[in-house]
Amino acid sequence: MKRKIYDELIKWKNNTNNLKPLMILGVRQCGKTYIINEFCKNEFKNYKYVNLLKEDNIIELYNSNLTSDEKYKRLKVLLNFDFDTEDTILFIDEIQESEKLISELKYFCEEHNKVKIIVAGSLLGVKLKRSKSSFPVGKVKMLTMYPMDFEEFLIAFDENNLIDCIKDCYLNNKQISNPVHEKALNFYRTYLITGGMPESVNNMINVQGNYIKYDTSILQDIVESYFYDMRKYVESENEYLKIVRTYNSLPSQLANNSNKFQYSSISNDARKREYESSLDWLNASNLVLKCKYAKVPNVPIEGFVDDDTFKLYLSDIGVLNNILKINIKDILTDNLSLYRGVITENYVANQLTCNGFDLYYWKNDKTAEIDFLIYTNDGIIPIEVKSGTSTHSKSLTMYIDKYKPKYAIRLSLKDFGYNPDTKIKSVPLYATFMIKNNN
Repeated sequence: MKRKIYDELIKWKNNTNNLKPLMILGVRQCGKTYIINEFCKNEFKNYKYVNLLKEDNIIELYNSNLTSDEKYKRLKVLLNFDFDTEDTILFIDEIQESEKLISELKYFCEEHNKVKIIVAGSLLGVKLKRSKSSFPVGKVKMLTMYPMDFEEFLIAFDENNLIDCIKDCYLNNKQISNPVHEKALNFYRTYLITGGMPESVNNMINVQGNYIKYDTSILQDIVESYFYDMRKYVESENEYLKIVRTYNSLPSQLANNSNKFQYSSISNDARKREYESSLDWLNASNLVLKCKYAKVPNVPIEGFVDDDTFKLYLSDIGVLNNILKINIKDILTDNLSLYRGVITENYVANQLTCNGFDLYYWKNDKTAEIDFLIYTNDGIIPIEVKSGTSTHSKSLTMYIDKYKPKYAIRLSLKDFGYNPDTKIKSVPLYATFMIKNNN
């Protein structure tokens, strides 16, 4: 499967003037190992893959009192691989198993900066945050990988012509025509079922889009693997239980009337001081996406954030729908009641995050609320999300009148369009992946 991060890997390889070890972060099973492996095999003559879950000897080596130079030489011996040679790369997977080796990446950067090394691992963000060893700040290039966005999903289905058509209509504000629009909407609804986890998407491809044959247990297994990680990478059983309670509360929290995360929704006696570390864990693991409340939509937007008010979305829309145990038929027919809007918002949050946007939202003291604000070269742009075809909204009109953005975006099930009077750009939900900082 083609992944956009491959282009970033190529850029890293070609940046010979400032080559640093590359660290890939991302939620479990989003495809990190697969795409890094493909990159290493395709772009280098010599390649060595190491999985620290199977290499206790390497962990033992880096826990020893040897000097960095001695560890470096002995690593070559253990691997029987000279990663100093030209056109050669070393990929160390599950590197979170060795804090000392993570720390030694500084030595790789400073003393052997011609060596090409990539590292990745499950819950690596959590490990880095809680590591007792020093992290090589400034000595490592870091990239975050997410589940497949909707464009990558269409690429996997070999729908490149549809992608080109979507891009053309988005950039030129012209309608896509109803038959093509309906085709794209069908793929959008399929994506809501599978989400962006490669194994889930691949299964839908293998059954040729037959929803009856789609294996829903794939996403369930992924969720169970998250809970396994929660137990494995925590300091106590009590911490594990708090993280699980917090994570399990999120689907219902997205639908609460307050439109924000509430500690009291975890349990009646939950307090911020008791559960704040659980939120930090979930954030660092990339299992959730934090959407911050901006009190005033001014630049710099981060300077106007209320730290105590935020929303949390799940990192993958397929995972959310699996946790909610929603019937596939109800997704296909939009029979989702209150959760129709919740699911649509979470989908948009996923797509915006994949395109590198930090997530913000805005609301006034009354009833007006803008689902997302993105900080772009055009300033702060409001995004309104509609789960259906009805696009009437007082909130967006009020926001435009008050803050005068260069333009606004309204996402819905309707076709493309642009109103020069209101400066509202209408975008179908399936084209959310086109919202980027350069257009």
